[in-house]
Amino acid sequence: MTVSPVGTLLRHWRGVRRVSQLELALRAEVTPRHVSFVETGRSNPSREMVLTLARALDVPLRERNQMLLAAGFAPSYRQSRLDEPALAQVRAALERILGHHEPYPAVVMDRHWNVTQTNQAADRLFAWLHPAPIEAPNVVRMMFGPLRPYVANFDAVGEALVQRVHREAVGGVIDPATTELLDEVLALPGIPAEWRVPDFARGTLPIIPVEFAKDGEAVSYFSTVTTFGTPQDVTLQEIRLECFFPA
Repeated sequence: MTVSPVGTLLRHWRGVRRVSQLELALRAEVTPRHVSFVETGRSNPSREMVLTLARALDVPLRERNQMLLAAGFAPSYRQSRLDEPALAQVRAALERILGHHEPYPAVVMDRHWNVTQTNQAADRLFAWLHPAPIEAPNVVRMMFGPLRPYVANFDAVGEALVQRVHREAVGGVIDPATTELLDEVLALPGIPAEWRVPDFARGTLPIIPVEFAKDGEAVSYFSTVTTFGTPQDVTLQEIRLECFFPA
């Protein structure tokens, strides 16, 4: 029997979400037999059915497009550049949040933790900790790299950051680029082996402040992460805005 490309993806996402065929059928209001037929290729799902099953599994928008392509349909969700006219309102919202958060730091990140925008307070903080410009700044690489000597509580912050990457990956799924990022920083000297394994079961404090110390001065922050609600654009779903508050 020929394996269905969309069926393979559907089975993959059921495994990621730990959902049985029966549970998926109940969520999507179809029969378990129909779900089974889609997965095995005995049934060719309509465009609407692919989207229904993807929504029932909370599949990220980027991967929903891949499921549609696998089923022979055009993608449904666009992926815009943040500088496109269509996202002018989004840019204005981000700039307003960044500006109103002064005098405390705030940064905008993409799905791979690359910093795409900052406010002036964040620029001042980074310049104080690391006067030389950081090329292509990435929050994870910076915390495990040039900023690490100035993180007074790195043992707690480093582990919490790794677990955050696992938890806050778009759709709860670590993609290849994020996996490569984690492998890179976890291979650095002095990183405990247990940090390499995600641990969602162990309870952690809801707030773990990050304490920066340099030249006899110290500052401490906790942060919140904001995402856009019900996005219909791949780029919007993957944007995260992190605002730091004095701890």
